[in-house]
Amino acid sequence: MNTHFFTDTSVLLGRSLRHIFRSADTIITTAITPIAIMVLFVYVFGGAIDTGSQEYIDYILPGVLLIAIASGIAYTSLRLFTDLQSGIFERFHSMPIARSSVLWAHVLTSLVANGITVVIIVLVGLLMGFRTSAGVLDWLAVFGILALFTLALTWLAIVAGLSAKTMDGATGFSYPLIFLPFISSAFVPTESMPGPVRMFAENQPVTSIVNSIQDLFGGQPVGGDLWVALAWCAGILVVAYVFAMAAYRRKVA
Repeated sequence: MNTHFFTDTSVLLGRSLRHIFRSADTIITTAITPIAIMVLFVYVFGGAIDTGSQEYIDYILPGVLLIAIASGIAYTSLRLFTDLQSGIFERFHSMPIARSSVLWAHVLTSLVANGITVVIIVLVGLLMGFRTSAGVLDWLAVFGILALFTLALTWLAIVAGLSAKTMDGATGFSYPLIFLPFISSAFVPTESMPGPVRMFAENQPVTSIVNSIQDLFGGQPVGGDLWVALAWCAGILVVAYVFAMAAYRRKVA
């Protein structure tokens, strides 16, 4: 690894973060929209949804966090695509910097930006009445799951950003990911869904991730859902990383 890798990556990370903080569109889509969804579901639909003795805000917060992350990684793909189209990617590669730092800066930007978004949404959730009996280890486990989920989706975004021919193509892959929480246990218990929908909901990755985080926030023992969630995230991460590196090598060859 180039000795300048960490310095170069941190400089490029700062560049990408400045772009995010100056982009109203990014902030609205990745932070304000998930908060608006949370407000809508809690104050409009929440009274009509039976989640037992659990407060609805406590029930849906994990799903809202996953929607925010899925929205955030779409901008990772868009920023990478824009860098490629503008020629700045090749310019960076022509400079005496670690070549891999250009790609890793986008990955770290996604982790940092989504981490900030998660914290903001949790703080808003607390203002709306979210309460948890989670201890320090539970919180660490929640952030660990969310970080692994973000990293897995980020490498999917890298594949899209490196392979897309148009701006729509760079971001379009994220729409199914944003929609998945709506067909899971994130907003309503899966028991209320009709057969085929319930079968899909209970066997897609979002449900196991949501169930695990709900258990951790509730201070409940985490069952087999945690291992299923980790397996989904790790599997997606490995496959996406392999395809991303193959696309990267073709791009810089």
